[in-house]
Amino acid sequence: MTIDQGQVRFGSTDLYVTRLCQGTAFRHLKRDPEDETGQRVLRHCIDRGVNFFDTAKAYGWGGGEKALGQAIKGQREQVIICTKITSYLSPNNTGGKRSEQANFSREYLAKETENSLERLGSDYVDLLLLHQPDGVTPAEEIVESMDSIVRAGKTRYWGVSNYTGEFVESLIKTSTQANTAPPAGTEDYYNIAGHYSMGENGSRVRQLERELFPIVKSGQMGLIVYSPVDGGRLTGTDDSVPDKMLSGLLESIDEVASGLGVSRAQVCIAWILTKPEVTSVLAGSESIEHVEENIAGSCLVLPSDAVKALNQAHNNFIDCMESTISK
Repeated sequence: MTIDQGQVRFGSTDLYVTRLCQGTAFRHLKRDPEDETGQRVLRHCIDRGVNFFDTAKAYGWGGGEKALGQAIKGQREQVIICTKITSYLSPNNTGGKRSEQANFSREYLAKETENSLERLGSDYVDLLLLHQPDGVTPAEEIVESMDSIVRAGKTRYWGVSNYTGEFVESLIKTSTQANTAPPAGTEDYYNIAGHYSMGENGSRVRQLERELFPIVKSGQMGLIVYSPVDGGRLTGTDDSVPDKMLSGLLESIDEVASGLGVSRAQVCIAWILTKPEVTSVLAGSESIEHVEENIAGSCLVLPSDAVKALNQAHNNFIDCMESTISK
């Protein structure tokens, strides 16, 4: 049985996607087409109306792409596929090491695109992202290379993942000047806490709100955000980093959840989707139950007073964390 999740336009493209995007970066399941549970999860998503799927070469070094390709056989036209090219060489090419990198040259990107398509069993992908900066290739070269992949019909659109707002803006400007296919979207880490991203430079979540959100809006880009429950920290499945300040944020989330009769995870997903810059939330459901919970979260409309309370709790938490770091 499918449900009417509704679909939204991904940036200024002609892609219409569900607010929930299912990923293949499984944490506890094998990133492999032979994993029966993973196949059931992916196929259940399709049966329930989810049409947006995210994968990458780096997820099982091709295993995640093969798993998705297996799950969508015979249903390719029903789904929107996003995959990502990493500059890190797979262990098979580096004697078991992951640290060696290749530059995002035109030849490398063309070859990696073909490899991804073969693993997916598709002639094209809908969205092709660069997984993270290689730290070397200039915007001009990236724009030209990705435009050539679009013109070759290997991807409908392209974008980046985990890039700074400044670099994303330079890609937009460069593509405009060169009259080439612009970056259509980006993927980044974002949730109500951002505990995982706290470092010496403060909150990555706060940085994204200040720097990337405005560029996504002005550039009419789609935005996929991952880690909606902060790697399990917001649902109690990962309590490796106990924190008194986090408990205060959780109390605010639970108060909203209790009042609405929903789960904490559903509130976390729904809150993210109140941000107009966000197109879809990327979740790595690993069971049918998690798929159902995440779909419910993506369909949940929070009352205005709940949004206000959660926004305040979100800002208070990050302010406290950044204040602690700066001392």
